[in-house]
Parts: sequence; C-alpha cells; structure tokens
Amino acid sequence: MNKTLDAGIKIISGYALLIPVCVEEFSHIDIQGKMSFNVLQYEINGLGNLSAMTSGPAGMQMISLVITPFEKNMPLMSADFIIVGENIKAFVELYDLVPDRNTAEYTGVLDAARELERRYSGIEDITAERRWYSDLVSVGLYKTGKSGDERFDELFCDALRCYMEKAAELPVLNEEEKAKKLALTQEYTDRLISEGGASTDVFKMILGEEKTRQFFGKVFFGTERR
Repeated sequence: MNKTLDAGIKIISGYALLIPVCVEEFSHIDIQGKMSFNVLQYEINGLGNLSAMTSGPAGMQMISLVITPFEKNMPLMSADFIIVGENIKAFVELYDLVPDRNTAEYTGVLDAARELERRYSGIEDITAERRWYSDLVSVGLYKTGKSGDERFDELFCDALRCYMEKAAELPVLNEEEKAKKLALTQEYTDRLISEGGASTDVFKMILGEEKTRQFFGKVFFGTERR
C-alpha cells in the first residue's frame, strides 16, 4: 500500500508543487490498539489540500486520500483502498462542492471521470451504502476483487492522474469564488460531524466529536488553513 501511495503522490507532484504540512498531534491515530494510521498532509500549490492516511500491515491495510480543492472549480476527491486478507475494495468518489455544476469546464471534469468509470468497468462493482451526502457524489467507482490485482494500483494512479490533468486546465478562482467554494466545503464537513459518515463515525468514536472537528479542519480537509 505504501508503494501505491508513493506512486500516487509522485503523479500529483508532476502537476503541481507539493508542500508538506506538519500535522503535529494527528500524525499517528490509533484505533483501540487494533489498527493504526500514519497521517500525511500537503498543500497542493494552486489547488488546495491533500491528506493521506495509511495503515500498517497487521490486520487491514488501507489508503485513504482526500484532495480538497479551494482554488479551482474542481470536485472534492476521496479515494479509499482497503485490503483485508485476500480481498480488496476500492472507493473513488467526486463530490460536487462547487457553486455551479453546469459550466462547460466543470462538465469536462466529470466527463473525464466518467471515462475512468468505463475504463475500469471490468472490475466487479459493489453497492455503496446510501448516506445523506450520496446526492453530492456525481461520479463514484465502488470496486472489489482480490488483493494483488494490479488493476487496483492502476485505478488509484489513473484516478489521480485524471483529476490532476483536468485541474491543470482550469483557471484559479477569484477571491469571491474561493470564498463560496470554502463555504460549501465547510458546510459539508460540518454536516459530516453533525450527521455522520462512514469514516466520520469511526473518527468520532476514537477521537471524540471536538477532536474530530479539529482533525477535519486542520488536516483531513484543511478548511482552517484557508
């Protein structure tokens, strides 16, 4: 999993300067002694926040990566890859946290992502649990298979490459547009805290609600840094 994440980080850095951010107390998160996560954070120059969590080899291996764009009209990207025993699951989602979903530029971003869906249609689909935020997901890939299947590494890297290629084509937002983008993102993260989510519920159980709010704001989504 670490090699997969390293390959993904390399792809992102090929399109924009990555500036490491010190995550301080959140650099390591332990889940009741059963599982631990190492946490990384970067500023993607000209785009927004990148956070990545990786688990150790014991029990379950996992990559959880989030790109939160503040400076361009891009969707928020979430990618989770989980290996348990011989099985792997992959979730790649694009969230429409943008003021206007109907511009030609934004439609082009989603069209490119849907091409990614078609490219990996040969991997078995699984049904995603419906949540309050499901309507915000314009493109979602939910896949399962056997660990060691190289197509999952390719999917992770292709998803990031597709995302960064489209981001590189878009202009930087003006200050008013950035403020609207930040407000939408903040509303989404606040609702995750108040109404829950698949990973949010786990964080709240481990860290508590207030600490989870701090983690989301400082690191996971980086809204406090804007």
